[in-house]
Amino acid sequence: MSTIIAVSLAQLALGQAPEMAAVVSKPVSRTITLPAEIQPFLNVGLRPRVAGYVDKVLVDRGSVVKEGQLLVELSAPEMKAQIAEAESKVQVAEGERAQAEAKLVSLQSTLASLAATLAAAQATYDRLKVASQTPGAISGNELDIALRSVEAQRASIEAQKGSIQAQRASIEASRNGKAAAEAALRAFKEMEGYLRVTAPFGGVVTERIVHPGALVGPGSDAPLLVLQQISRLRVTVAVPEESVGGTAKGANVPFQVPAYPERNYSGTVARRAQSIDSKTRTMAVELDVRNSDQSLVPGMYATVKWPVRRAQPALYVPKTSVVTTTERTFVIREKNGKAEWVNVSKGAADGDLVEVIGPLQAGDKVVKRANDELREGTTLLSQSK
Repeated sequence: MSTIIAVSLAQLALGQAPEMAAVVSKPVSRTITLPAEIQPFLNVGLRPRVAGYVDKVLVDRGSVVKEGQLLVELSAPEMKAQIAEAESKVQVAEGERAQAEAKLVSLQSTLASLAATLAAAQATYDRLKVASQTPGAISGNELDIALRSVEAQRASIEAQKGSIQAQRASIEASRNGKAAAEAALRAFKEMEGYLRVTAPFGGVVTERIVHPGALVGPGSDAPLLVLQQISRLRVTVAVPEESVGGTAKGANVPFQVPAYPERNYSGTVARRAQSIDSKTRTMAVELDVRNSDQSLVPGMYATVKWPVRRAQPALYVPKTSVVTTTERTFVIREKNGKAEWVNVSKGAADGDLVEVIGPLQAGDKVVKRANDELREGTTLLSQSK
């Protein structure tokens, strides 16, 4: 046993001459195959905005529809009664307003008559007052009667003005009442318009849930129809964390589907989730795809050839140079003739090489077939010796 220990110590003292390999720097540009799912660009379950009975369903599963096309008609008899009542209130309010305006015209006419009477009374009073300056021409009682007549006419005019002002307020109230009745009528007619369910966008009806006679409403669990836009699609790809930054928005990415293995499709990188899934360590990225011939349908699975590129080159070493233990992952670098353990993290493989991230530089020499038995600080000898 002592002999073995002595030999080992002698080897450690003399050093070792392992095969060395250089750290290589090269640009990262490759493609990886990733699974993806094809989804409609727009997808909506159509529900009614008001309660009613389904009267007609004008489309069925697979129907191609245009934006604004009528899909379902509902009926709600009580709504017609509400509209008739609202129309009646508008007519009543209009009649009250017309009567109030007619009364205002009458009050204004009376005011004009009172003003004329006041002018005549004032003229009589002025004439008598001038005549009273001549002694014995008129009696004092006549002058007093004329003055009281003027004051009475003025009081009547002020009262008439008050009545006119009150009537104008009444007219304004009638107008407000009519406006409120018209607003209620418009609201009922707008609700009546909700009995006609139309397509919010052009697409394909993929599900028909209801049939004529069914009672439906805003609180219904199931929609009336499901409408999807498939002329344009979303291809959702779960991109690994280390490959997310390599492809810019707007890049063209090819993919294939099992239904048409001989065809090559492509989509444009349009959106990123900007969040990494903590379980899968991937980010959802969406491609926009034009589907003019509608050969692709939502729900299909696709195989995407995801391009991986980086602005800066990466460092590569032989796969056998990377040592992984329970405590660390490292390579053994030659530094001043000694073995140095350098902590690294592994990236993607490229043939017999693997990307390493750590405090290394291109041209550094590392042990090609490393293991943790080659201890840090061991003298490394040239194989030629």
